[in-house]
Amino acid sequence: MPFSIFFGLLWLFIAPLETKMQDQPNIVLILADDLGWSDIGAYGSEVETPNLDWLAQNGIRFTQMYNTAKCNPSRATLLTGLYAQQVGYEATYLQPLKNGITVGELLQSAGYRTLWAGKHHGFDHPMDRGFDRYYGLMEGASNHFNPGPRRENEAQPAQKRNDRPFYEDRKLFQPYSPPSDFYTTDFFTKHALQWLEEYREEDKPFFLYLAYTAPHDPLMAWPEDIEKYRGKYAEGYEVIRQRRFEKQKMLGIIDENYVLSEATHVPWLSLSDSLRKVEEQKMEVYAAMIDRMDQKIGDIIQKLRALGKLENTVFIFLSDNGASAEMVNIPGDGKIGTVGQWTSLGQDWANVGNTPLRFYKNYSFEGGIKTPLIISWSKGLRTQNPLNHYPAHLIDILPTLAELAGANYPLELNGKAVLPTEGESLLPAIRGDKSIREKPLFWEWAVGRAVRKGNWKLVAHGKDADWELYDLEKDPSEIQNVSLRFPEKAKELKALFEEWKK
Repeated sequence: MPFSIFFGLLWLFIAPLETKMQDQPNIVLILADDLGWSDIGAYGSEVETPNLDWLAQNGIRFTQMYNTAKCNPSRATLLTGLYAQQVGYEATYLQPLKNGITVGELLQSAGYRTLWAGKHHGFDHPMDRGFDRYYGLMEGASNHFNPGPRRENEAQPAQKRNDRPFYEDRKLFQPYSPPSDFYTTDFFTKHALQWLEEYREEDKPFFLYLAYTAPHDPLMAWPEDIEKYRGKYAEGYEVIRQRRFEKQKMLGIIDENYVLSEATHVPWLSLSDSLRKVEEQKMEVYAAMIDRMDQKIGDIIQKLRALGKLENTVFIFLSDNGASAEMVNIPGDGKIGTVGQWTSLGQDWANVGNTPLRFYKNYSFEGGIKTPLIISWSKGLRTQNPLNHYPAHLIDILPTLAELAGANYPLELNGKAVLPTEGESLLPAIRGDKSIREKPLFWEWAVGRAVRKGNWKLVAHGKDADWELYDLEKDPSEIQNVSLRFPEKAKELKALFEEWKK
Protein backbone atom coordinates (compact mmCIF):
# COMPACT_ATOMS: atom_id res chain seq x y z
CA MET A 1 0.00 0.00 0.00
CA PRO A 2 1.42 3.43 -0.89
CA PHE A 3 0.81 4.97 2.54
CA SER A 4 2.59 2.07 4.28
CA ILE A 5 5.66 2.67 2.10
CA PHE A 6 5.50 6.35 2.97
CA PHE A 7 5.30 5.75 6.70
CA GLY A 8 7.95 3.08 6.44
CA LEU A 9 10.34 5.87 5.41
CA LEU A 10 9.59 7.62 8.71
CA TRP A 11 11.25 4.90 10.75
CA LEU A 12 14.20 6.45 12.49
CA PHE A 13 15.37 3.50 14.46
CA ILE A 14 14.17 0.35 16.11
CA ALA A 15 16.51 -0.63 18.90
CA PRO A 16 17.12 -4.33 19.52
CA LEU A 17 14.42 -5.74 21.76
CA GLU A 18 16.37 -7.38 24.56
CA THR A 19 14.83 -9.86 26.93
CA LYS A 20 17.80 -10.47 29.20
CA MET A 21 16.64 -10.73 32.79
CA GLN A 22 18.66 -7.69 33.89
CA ASP A 23 17.03 -5.61 31.13
CA GLN A 24 13.44 -6.66 31.74
CA PRO A 25 11.16 -3.70 31.08
CA ASN A 26 8.35 -2.58 33.31
CA ILE A 27 4.98 -3.12 31.64
CA VAL A 28 1.77 -1.08 31.86
CA LEU A 29 -1.18 -2.74 30.13
CA ILE A 30 -4.21 -0.43 29.82
CA LEU A 31 -7.61 -1.71 28.75
CA ALA A 32 -10.48 0.67 28.00
CA ASP A 33 -14.09 -0.50 28.23
CA ASP A 34 -16.46 -0.16 25.22
CA LEU A 35 -14.16 2.34 23.49
CA GLY A 36 -14.73 2.68 19.75
CA TRP A 37 -12.00 2.43 17.11
CA SER A 38 -12.08 6.17 16.37
CA ASP A 39 -12.64 7.43 19.94
CA ILE A 40 -9.12 8.66 20.75
CA GLY A 41 -7.18 11.41 19.02
CA ALA A 42 -4.51 9.16 17.52
CA TYR A 43 -7.25 7.19 15.73
CA GLY A 44 -9.30 10.13 14.48
CA SER A 45 -11.25 11.55 17.41
CA GLU A 46 -11.84 15.16 18.38
CA VAL A 47 -11.75 14.09 22.06
CA GLU A 48 -8.69 15.50 23.82
CA THR A 49 -6.35 12.58 24.56
CA PRO A 50 -2.88 14.20 24.66
CA ASN A 51 -1.30 11.46 26.76
CA LEU A 52 -2.44 8.60 24.56
CA ASP A 53 -1.48 10.66 21.54
CA TRP A 54 1.99 11.13 23.05
CA LEU A 55 2.35 7.38 23.53
CA ALA A 56 1.23 6.87 19.92
CA GLN A 57 3.69 9.44 18.59
CA ASN A 58 6.48 7.73 20.48
CA GLY A 59 5.44 4.19 19.70
CA ILE A 60 3.58 1.89 17.34
CA ARG A 61 -0.06 2.11 16.26
CA PHE A 62 -1.59 -1.08 14.91
CA THR A 63 -4.32 -0.62 12.30
CA GLN A 64 -5.60 -4.22 12.31
CA MET A 65 -5.84 -5.20 15.97
CA TYR A 66 -8.82 -7.28 17.10
CA ASN A 67 -10.72 -8.14 20.27
CA THR A 68 -13.64 -10.57 20.74
CA ALA A 69 -16.59 -8.10 20.48
CA LYS A 70 -17.60 -8.48 24.15
CA CYS A 71 -16.22 -7.54 27.58
CA ASN A 72 -15.79 -10.81 29.47
CA PRO A 73 -14.45 -13.03 26.65
CA SER A 74 -12.04 -10.27 25.64
CA ARG A 75 -10.70 -10.04 29.16
CA ALA A 76 -10.32 -13.80 29.48
CA THR A 77 -8.51 -13.90 26.13
CA LEU A 78 -6.23 -11.00 27.08
CA LEU A 79 -5.31 -12.69 30.36
CA THR A 80 -4.54 -16.12 28.93
CA GLY A 81 -3.48 -15.89 25.28
CA LEU A 82 -6.19 -18.47 24.53
CA TYR A 83 -9.58 -18.09 22.90
CA ALA A 84 -12.35 -17.51 25.42
CA GLN A 85 -13.98 -20.77 24.35
CA GLN A 86 -10.90 -22.66 25.53
CA VAL A 87 -10.95 -21.22 29.04
CA GLY A 88 -14.70 -21.45 29.68
CA TYR A 89 -15.82 -17.94 28.71
CA GLU A 90 -17.87 -18.64 25.62
CA ALA A 91 -21.08 -17.54 27.39
CA THR A 92 -22.13 -14.84 29.84
CA TYR A 93 -21.95 -17.31 32.73
CA LEU A 94 -18.62 -16.82 34.48
CA GLN A 95 -16.60 -19.64 36.00
CA PRO A 96 -12.98 -20.19 37.01
CA LEU A 97 -10.55 -19.88 34.11
CA LYS A 98 -9.50 -23.34 32.97
CA ASN A 99 -6.81 -24.82 30.72
CA GLY A 100 -4.56 -21.77 30.79
CA ILE A 101 -2.08 -19.63 32.68
CA THR A 102 -2.74 -15.93 33.26
CA VAL A 103 -0.35 -13.19 32.26
CA GLY A 104 0.01 -12.45 35.99
CA GLU A 105 1.13 -16.00 36.74
CA LEU A 106 3.48 -15.98 33.78
CA LEU A 107 5.16 -12.68 34.61
CA GLN A 108 5.25 -13.48 38.32
CA SER A 109 7.26 -16.58 37.42
CA ALA A 110 9.72 -14.31 35.59
CA GLY A 111 10.31 -12.17 38.69
CA TYR A 112 7.76 -9.40 38.18
CA ARG A 113 5.76 -7.54 40.80
CA THR A 114 2.22 -7.94 39.46
CA LEU A 115 -0.46 -5.30 40.07
CA TRP A 116 -4.06 -5.06 38.87
CA ALA A 117 -6.38 -2.09 39.32
CA GLY A 118 -9.84 -1.91 37.78
CA LYS A 119 -12.44 -4.19 36.33
CA HIS A 120 -12.30 -7.97 36.41
CA HIS A 121 -15.31 -9.31 34.56
CA GLY A 122 -14.57 -12.81 35.80
CA PHE A 123 -14.80 -15.37 38.55
CA ASP A 124 -11.27 -15.97 39.86
CA HIS A 125 -9.83 -13.55 42.38
CA PRO A 126 -6.81 -11.95 40.68
CA MET A 127 -4.60 -12.69 43.70
CA ASP A 128 -5.33 -16.38 43.19
CA ARG A 129 -4.18 -16.10 39.58
CA GLY A 130 -0.78 -14.48 39.76
CA PHE A 131 -1.36 -10.92 40.96
CA ASP A 132 0.28 -9.57 44.11
CA ARG A 133 -2.22 -6.73 44.54
CA TYR A 134 -5.75 -6.06 43.36
CA TYR A 135 -8.22 -3.22 43.70
CA GLY A 136 -11.39 -3.00 41.69
CA LEU A 137 -14.79 -4.15 40.51
CA MET A 138 -15.38 -7.89 40.12
CA GLU A 139 -18.27 -7.49 37.67
CA GLY A 140 -19.13 -5.88 34.35
CA ALA A 141 -20.34 -2.39 35.25
CA SER A 142 -21.36 -0.16 38.13
CA ASN A 143 -22.32 3.41 38.97
CA HIS A 144 -19.11 5.37 38.41
CA PHE A 145 -19.69 7.78 41.29
CA ASN A 146 -21.27 5.43 43.82
CA PRO A 147 -21.73 1.68 43.29
CA GLY A 148 -23.24 1.30 46.76
CA PRO A 149 -26.09 2.69 48.88
CA ARG A 150 -27.13 6.33 48.74
CA ARG A 151 -24.86 8.72 50.62
CA GLU A 152 -25.95 11.77 52.60
CA ASN A 153 -26.92 14.79 50.48
CA GLU A 154 -26.82 12.74 47.28
CA ALA A 155 -29.38 11.78 44.67
CA GLN A 156 -30.36 8.14 44.65
CA PRO A 157 -27.55 6.41 42.69
CA ALA A 158 -28.80 5.00 39.41
CA GLN A 159 -27.81 1.36 39.22
CA LYS A 160 -29.08 -2.12 38.51
CA ARG A 161 -28.31 -3.04 42.09
CA ASN A 162 -26.25 -1.55 44.91
CA ASP A 163 -24.21 -4.57 45.98
CA ARG A 164 -21.58 -4.65 43.26
CA PRO A 165 -18.53 -6.46 44.70
CA PHE A 166 -15.37 -4.39 45.08
CA TYR A 167 -12.10 -5.70 46.47
CA GLU A 168 -9.11 -4.08 48.13
CA ASP A 169 -6.66 -6.94 47.86
CA ARG A 170 -8.62 -9.78 49.50
CA LYS A 171 -11.02 -7.61 51.47
CA LEU A 172 -14.49 -7.77 49.94
CA PHE A 173 -16.84 -4.77 50.06
CA GLN A 174 -20.40 -5.69 49.12
CA PRO A 175 -21.91 -3.18 49.08
CA TYR A 176 -19.04 -0.80 48.49
CA SER A 177 -19.62 2.56 50.17
CA PRO A 178 -16.93 4.87 48.78
CA PRO A 179 -15.97 8.39 49.88
CA SER A 180 -17.63 11.43 48.35
CA ASP A 181 -14.79 12.04 45.87
CA PHE A 182 -15.03 8.54 44.42
CA TYR A 183 -15.01 8.09 40.66
CA THR A 184 -14.01 4.77 39.16
CA THR A 185 -11.32 6.05 36.79
CA ASP A 186 -9.77 8.21 39.52
CA PHE A 187 -9.70 5.52 42.20
CA PHE A 188 -8.38 2.74 39.94
CA THR A 189 -5.53 5.10 39.07
CA LYS A 190 -5.09 6.22 42.69
CA HIS A 191 -4.38 2.68 43.83
CA ALA A 192 -2.00 2.09 40.94
CA LEU A 193 -0.05 5.23 41.86
CA GLN A 194 0.08 4.16 45.50
CA TRP A 195 1.55 0.79 44.52
CA LEU A 196 4.14 2.41 42.25
CA GLU A 197 5.22 4.52 45.20
CA GLU A 198 5.15 1.59 47.63
CA TYR A 199 7.39 -0.58 45.45
CA ARG A 200 9.58 2.20 44.09
CA GLU A 201 12.78 0.81 45.66
CA GLU A 202 12.17 -2.78 44.66
CA ASP A 203 14.88 -4.40 42.60
CA LYS A 204 12.46 -6.09 40.25
CA PRO A 205 10.35 -4.99 37.30
CA PHE A 206 6.61 -4.44 37.65
CA PHE A 207 3.60 -5.37 35.57
CA LEU A 208 0.63 -3.03 36.04
CA TYR A 209 -2.70 -3.98 34.51
CA LEU A 210 -5.07 -0.99 34.48
CA ALA A 211 -8.54 -2.17 33.48
CA TYR A 212 -10.70 0.94 33.31
CA THR A 213 -14.49 0.90 33.17
CA ALA A 214 -14.57 4.01 30.99
CA PRO A 215 -16.34 4.82 28.77
CA HIS A 216 -18.76 1.91 29.53
CA ASP A 217 -22.19 3.05 30.62
CA PRO A 218 -23.61 4.55 32.77
CA LEU A 219 -22.45 7.78 31.18
CA MET A 220 -21.09 9.72 34.15
CA ALA A 221 -18.28 12.28 34.41
CA TRP A 222 -17.07 15.16 36.51
CA PRO A 223 -18.77 18.49 35.65
CA GLU A 224 -15.47 20.20 34.77
CA ASP A 225 -14.67 17.49 32.23
CA ILE A 226 -18.13 17.66 30.69
CA GLU A 227 -17.88 21.43 30.42
CA LYS A 228 -14.91 21.11 28.02
CA TYR A 229 -17.24 19.51 25.47
CA ARG A 230 -20.31 21.70 25.80
CA GLY A 231 -21.66 22.45 22.33
CA LYS A 232 -19.01 20.41 20.52
CA TYR A 233 -21.51 17.83 19.27
CA ALA A 234 -24.30 20.16 18.18
CA GLU A 235 -23.48 19.46 14.52
CA GLY A 236 -24.61 15.87 14.90
CA TYR A 237 -23.69 12.38 13.82
CA GLU A 238 -23.01 12.97 10.12
CA VAL A 239 -20.63 15.89 10.58
CA ILE A 240 -18.64 14.34 13.42
CA ARG A 241 -18.37 10.99 11.64
CA GLN A 242 -17.19 12.58 8.38
CA ARG A 243 -14.69 14.73 10.26
CA ARG A 244 -13.23 11.69 11.99
CA PHE A 245 -13.02 9.87 8.67
CA GLU A 246 -11.05 12.72 7.11
CA LYS A 247 -8.72 12.91 10.11
CA GLN A 248 -8.06 9.16 9.92
CA LYS A 249 -7.00 9.55 6.30
CA MET A 250 -4.76 12.45 7.24
CA LEU A 251 -3.15 10.40 10.04
CA GLY A 252 -2.64 7.44 7.72
CA ILE A 253 -4.73 5.15 9.92
CA ILE A 254 -6.82 4.31 6.85
CA ASP A 255 -5.82 4.24 3.19
CA GLU A 256 -7.51 4.90 -0.12
CA ASN A 257 -9.34 1.55 -0.05
CA TYR A 258 -11.44 2.67 2.90
CA VAL A 259 -14.83 4.15 2.27
CA LEU A 260 -17.22 5.32 4.92
CA SER A 261 -19.62 2.45 5.57
CA GLU A 262 -23.33 3.11 5.29
CA ALA A 263 -24.58 4.99 8.32
CA THR A 264 -26.76 3.15 10.81
CA HIS A 265 -27.57 6.30 12.75
CA VAL A 266 -30.73 8.28 12.08
CA PRO A 267 -30.42 11.63 10.27
CA TRP A 268 -29.52 14.29 12.83
CA LEU A 269 -32.04 16.78 11.49
CA SER A 270 -34.82 14.19 11.79
CA LEU A 271 -34.62 14.52 15.58
CA SER A 272 -36.67 17.03 17.50
CA ASP A 273 -34.85 19.88 19.22
CA SER A 274 -35.28 18.18 22.59
CA LEU A 275 -33.93 14.84 21.36
CA ARG A 276 -30.96 16.52 19.73
CA LYS A 277 -30.18 18.17 23.06
CA VAL A 278 -30.27 14.79 24.83
CA GLU A 279 -28.02 13.25 22.19
CA GLU A 280 -25.59 16.16 22.50
CA GLN A 281 -25.42 15.68 26.26
CA LYS A 282 -24.78 11.96 25.93
CA MET A 283 -21.80 12.50 23.65
CA GLU A 284 -20.46 15.33 25.80
CA VAL A 285 -20.35 13.02 28.82
CA TYR A 286 -18.95 10.12 26.80
CA ALA A 287 -16.13 12.37 25.56
CA ALA A 288 -15.52 13.59 29.10
CA MET A 289 -15.13 10.01 30.33
CA ILE A 290 -12.49 9.31 27.69
CA ASP A 291 -10.80 12.62 28.48
CA ARG A 292 -10.65 11.74 32.19
CA MET A 293 -9.17 8.32 31.44
CA ASP A 294 -6.46 10.02 29.38
CA GLN A 295 -5.76 12.45 32.24
CA LYS A 296 -5.24 9.54 34.61
CA ILE A 297 -2.97 7.76 32.13
CA GLY A 298 -1.02 11.00 32.15
CA ASP A 299 -0.71 10.73 35.94
CA ILE A 300 0.83 7.27 35.53
CA ILE A 301 3.28 8.60 32.93
CA GLN A 302 4.28 11.49 35.19
CA LYS A 303 4.73 9.22 38.19
CA LEU A 304 7.03 6.91 36.27
CA ARG A 305 8.97 9.90 34.96
CA ALA A 306 9.43 11.14 38.52
CA LEU A 307 10.60 7.68 39.62
CA GLY A 308 13.08 7.50 36.76
CA LYS A 309 11.32 4.43 35.35
CA LEU A 310 9.52 5.85 32.32
CA GLU A 311 12.22 5.12 29.75
CA ASN A 312 12.20 1.38 30.45
CA THR A 313 8.42 0.99 30.70
CA VAL A 314 6.39 -0.59 27.91
CA PHE A 315 2.89 0.87 27.54
CA ILE A 316 0.19 -1.12 25.77
CA PHE A 317 -3.25 0.43 25.26
CA LEU A 318 -6.35 -1.15 23.70
CA SER A 319 -10.13 -1.68 24.11
CA ASP A 320 -12.18 -4.81 24.90
CA ASN A 321 -14.70 -4.28 22.07
CA GLY A 322 -16.09 -1.65 19.76
CA ALA A 323 -18.31 1.22 20.87
CA SER A 324 -21.54 -0.11 22.31
CA ALA A 325 -25.08 0.16 20.99
CA GLU A 326 -26.47 -1.62 24.07
CA MET A 327 -29.13 0.37 25.87
CA VAL A 328 -29.88 0.31 29.59
CA ASN A 329 -32.67 2.59 30.79
CA ILE A 330 -32.93 3.07 34.54
CA PRO A 331 -35.26 5.91 35.55
CA GLY A 332 -33.43 8.50 37.60
CA ASP A 333 -33.28 12.20 38.29
CA GLY A 334 -32.94 13.07 34.59
CA LYS A 335 -29.54 14.75 34.92
CA ILE A 336 -27.37 13.04 32.32
CA GLY A 337 -23.81 12.50 33.50
CA THR A 338 -24.55 12.52 37.24
CA VAL A 339 -24.79 9.85 39.94
CA GLY A 340 -28.59 9.82 39.70
CA GLN A 341 -29.03 9.00 36.01
CA TRP A 342 -28.05 5.81 34.14
CA THR A 343 -27.71 6.72 30.46
CA SER A 344 -26.23 4.65 27.63
CA LEU A 345 -24.50 5.95 24.51
CA GLY A 346 -26.81 4.15 22.08
CA GLN A 347 -26.56 2.94 18.50
CA ASP A 348 -26.32 6.31 16.77
CA TRP A 349 -23.25 7.66 18.52
CA ALA A 350 -21.74 4.14 18.61
CA ASN A 351 -21.84 4.23 14.81
CA VAL A 352 -19.74 7.39 15.03
CA GLY A 353 -17.41 5.85 17.62
CA ASN A 354 -16.51 3.03 15.25
CA THR A 355 -15.88 5.25 12.19
CA PRO A 356 -15.55 4.15 9.38
CA LEU A 357 -16.49 0.56 10.26
CA ARG A 358 -19.76 -1.37 10.29
CA PHE A 359 -21.79 -2.07 13.42
CA TYR A 360 -20.65 -2.16 17.05
CA LYS A 361 -20.05 -4.26 20.19
CA ASN A 362 -21.46 -7.83 20.03
CA TYR A 363 -21.00 -7.98 16.22
CA SER A 364 -18.18 -9.86 14.49
CA PHE A 365 -18.08 -7.21 11.78
CA GLU A 366 -15.10 -4.84 12.00
CA GLY A 367 -16.91 -2.24 14.10
CA GLY A 368 -17.47 -4.78 16.86
CA ILE A 369 -14.05 -6.39 16.97
CA LYS A 370 -11.50 -3.77 15.99
CA THR A 371 -9.57 -1.88 18.64
CA PRO A 372 -6.87 0.75 18.73
CA LEU A 373 -3.55 -0.75 19.81
CA ILE A 374 -0.70 1.47 20.93
CA ILE A 375 2.63 -0.03 22.02
CA SER A 376 5.21 2.45 23.29
CA TRP A 377 8.61 1.85 24.89
CA SER A 378 11.17 4.67 24.99
CA LYS A 379 14.15 2.41 25.65
CA GLY A 380 13.27 -0.39 23.26
CA LEU A 381 11.31 1.32 20.47
CA ARG A 382 12.42 4.63 19.02
CA THR A 383 10.26 5.59 16.10
CA GLN A 384 8.60 8.55 14.42
CA ASN A 385 4.88 7.92 14.30
CA PRO A 386 4.97 4.48 12.63
CA LEU A 387 1.88 2.49 11.72
CA ASN A 388 1.82 -1.29 11.72
CA HIS A 389 -0.65 -3.17 9.52
CA TYR A 390 -0.05 -6.67 10.81
CA PRO A 391 -3.32 -8.51 11.68
CA ALA A 392 -3.24 -9.00 15.45
CA HIS A 393 -5.58 -10.26 18.17
CA LEU A 394 -5.90 -10.26 21.94
CA ILE A 395 -4.48 -13.79 21.93
CA ASP A 396 -1.16 -12.16 20.95
CA ILE A 397 -0.75 -9.98 24.04
CA LEU A 398 0.40 -12.71 26.44
CA PRO A 399 3.03 -14.10 24.02
CA THR A 400 4.24 -10.55 23.36
CA LEU A 401 4.63 -9.87 27.08
CA ALA A 402 6.32 -13.23 27.55
CA GLU A 403 8.98 -12.30 24.99
CA LEU A 404 9.44 -8.85 26.49
CA ALA A 405 9.88 -10.31 29.96
CA GLY A 406 11.92 -13.35 28.98
CA ALA A 407 9.25 -15.56 30.55
CA ASN A 408 8.92 -19.24 29.68
CA TYR A 409 5.41 -20.47 28.86
CA PRO A 410 4.80 -23.64 30.89
CA LEU A 411 3.38 -27.01 29.94
CA GLU A 412 1.44 -27.24 33.20
CA LEU A 413 0.32 -25.15 36.18
CA ASN A 414 -0.22 -26.58 39.65
CA GLY A 415 -0.08 -30.09 38.24
CA LYS A 416 -2.65 -29.44 35.53
CA ALA A 417 -1.88 -29.31 31.82
CA VAL A 418 -1.88 -25.89 30.18
CA LEU A 419 -2.97 -25.50 26.58
CA PRO A 420 -0.34 -23.98 24.27
CA THR A 421 -1.04 -20.33 23.58
CA GLU A 422 -3.05 -19.62 20.43
CA GLY A 423 -1.35 -16.29 19.85
CA GLU A 424 2.07 -15.14 18.75
CA SER A 425 4.43 -12.42 19.87
CA LEU A 426 3.96 -9.17 17.99
CA LEU A 427 7.60 -8.19 18.37
CA PRO A 428 8.69 -9.78 15.05
CA ALA A 429 5.95 -7.78 13.29
CA ILE A 430 7.09 -4.62 15.08
CA ARG A 431 10.71 -5.27 14.09
CA GLY A 432 9.65 -5.74 10.48
CA ASP A 433 10.69 -9.39 10.44
CA LYS A 434 7.16 -10.59 9.74
CA SER A 435 4.37 -9.13 7.61
CA ILE A 436 2.08 -12.10 6.89
CA ARG A 437 0.10 -13.97 9.51
CA GLU A 438 0.04 -17.67 8.70
CA LYS A 439 -2.58 -18.88 11.17
CA PRO A 440 -6.22 -17.79 10.74
CA LEU A 441 -8.09 -15.81 13.40
CA PHE A 442 -11.52 -16.75 14.75
CA TRP A 443 -14.47 -15.11 16.49
CA GLU A 444 -17.69 -16.32 18.01
CA TRP A 445 -19.81 -14.39 20.44
CA ALA A 446 -23.58 -14.81 20.89
CA VAL A 447 -24.97 -14.85 17.32
CA GLY A 448 -21.87 -13.32 15.74
CA ARG A 449 -19.09 -15.39 14.17
CA ALA A 450 -16.17 -14.86 11.83
CA VAL A 451 -12.89 -16.23 10.53
CA ARG A 452 -10.05 -14.31 8.89
CA LYS A 453 -7.26 -15.89 6.86
CA GLY A 454 -4.89 -13.52 5.12
CA ASN A 455 -7.02 -10.69 3.79
CA TRP A 456 -10.14 -12.84 3.45
CA LYS A 457 -12.83 -12.64 6.10
CA LEU A 458 -16.00 -14.71 6.41
CA VAL A 459 -18.55 -13.23 8.83
CA ALA A 460 -22.17 -13.61 9.89
CA HIS A 461 -24.51 -12.16 12.50
CA GLY A 462 -27.68 -14.00 13.44
CA LYS A 463 -28.43 -17.58 14.41
CA ASP A 464 -29.46 -18.57 10.88
CA ALA A 465 -27.73 -15.76 8.97
CA ASP A 466 -25.86 -16.49 5.77
CA TRP A 467 -22.12 -16.13 5.73
CA GLU A 468 -20.71 -13.03 4.02
CA LEU A 469 -17.26 -12.91 2.43
CA TYR A 470 -15.04 -9.82 2.22
CA ASP A 471 -11.62 -9.08 0.79
CA LEU A 472 -10.29 -6.77 3.48
CA GLU A 473 -7.37 -5.59 1.37
CA LYS A 474 -9.71 -4.12 -1.25
CA ASP A 475 -12.76 -3.63 0.97
CA PRO A 476 -11.71 -3.05 4.61
CA SER A 477 -15.09 -1.48 5.44
CA GLU A 478 -16.93 -4.73 4.54
CA ILE A 479 -19.27 -3.25 1.96
CA GLN A 480 -19.08 -5.66 -0.98
CA ASN A 481 -20.10 -9.22 -0.04
CA VAL A 482 -18.27 -11.39 -2.61
CA SER A 483 -19.38 -14.82 -1.40
CA LEU A 484 -21.15 -15.54 -4.70
CA ARG A 485 -18.09 -14.53 -6.71
CA PHE A 486 -15.70 -16.66 -4.66
CA PRO A 487 -17.74 -19.64 -3.40
CA GLU A 488 -14.68 -21.86 -2.98
CA LYS A 489 -12.98 -19.32 -0.74
CA ALA A 490 -16.15 -19.02 1.36
CA LYS A 491 -16.33 -22.81 1.59
CA GLU A 492 -12.69 -23.02 2.66
CA LEU A 493 -13.10 -20.45 5.43
CA LYS A 494 -16.33 -21.99 6.66
CA ALA A 495 -14.57 -25.35 6.98
CA LEU A 496 -11.79 -23.71 8.98
CA PHE A 497 -14.33 -22.14 11.32
CA GLU A 498 -16.20 -25.38 11.87
CA GLU A 499 -12.98 -27.25 12.60
CA TRP A 500 -11.92 -24.51 15.07
CA LYS A 501 -15.29 -24.64 16.79
CA LYS A 502 -14.94 -28.39 17.39
